[in-house]
Amino acid sequence: MTVNDDLPDSPRENLGARRVGRAGFLGIVGAGAATLFFGKQISSVTSRLTKPFASATGLSGIVPSGGWRIYTVAATMPVFDPATWRLRIDGLVRHPVELSYDQLVALPRAEQVSTFHCVTGWTVTGVHWAGVRFHDLLALADPLPSARAAHFVSAEIPYDDYLPLSDLALSDVMLAYEMDGGPLPQEHGAPVRVVIPEMYGYKNVKWVQQITLVDAQSEGYWEQRGYDINAIVGHSNGYA
Repeated sequence: MTVNDDLPDSPRENLGARRVGRAGFLGIVGAGAATLFFGKQISSVTSRLTKPFASATGLSGIVPSGGWRIYTVAATMPVFDPATWRLRIDGLVRHPVELSYDQLVALPRAEQVSTFHCVTGWTVTGVHWAGVRFHDLLALADPLPSARAAHFVSAEIPYDDYLPLSDLALSDVMLAYEMDGGPLPQEHGAPVRVVIPEMYGYKNVKWVQQITLVDAQSEGYWEQRGYDINAIVGHSNGYA
């Protein structure tokens, strides 16, 4: 969760075996939500709570937003410029490609309504997504038989993750460019993000700028910090 919609606990390199627990996180979010109602009079208290937490975890910008919780691992969110943005697909493919935003949205359109689950316990139901199925997207690059997984690289450096191609073939998995009837908002990963409802939010990579096909799934940003490489909703609490 980078303004990720999901919050793994503390990075190993910062806290070793010590983790920030869910109760502590919920307390921080509660303080943030209270700030929306009570404003400046408690902002200094919230700041004292969130700054140590952000420093310990590498996260910042915890903001309640329409039932979502928005987080970042970088200091700022990536900014989308449709004139210069490109999505690159490379790796174990016969024809590496780069797509402009207009070329991407010209691909066969898919729509769905699904539920988003955060590993910290909150859920947003009835999210309307539109985008492109990975079958149609990856076909442009013609994957080699040796390709078994996709490495997703986010414009929010250093956020990345991996998904097996078999998971990308599921009927409700897409690269989304619209959310709830409009273009994907910046805080939700504009211009494109992964949507895979079967997995917790940290696998739903935002601000995707590159997809590299590889021969095996590996550990992404959050898996390197102790989280489950598969993150199946209901069968994993996010830890390895």
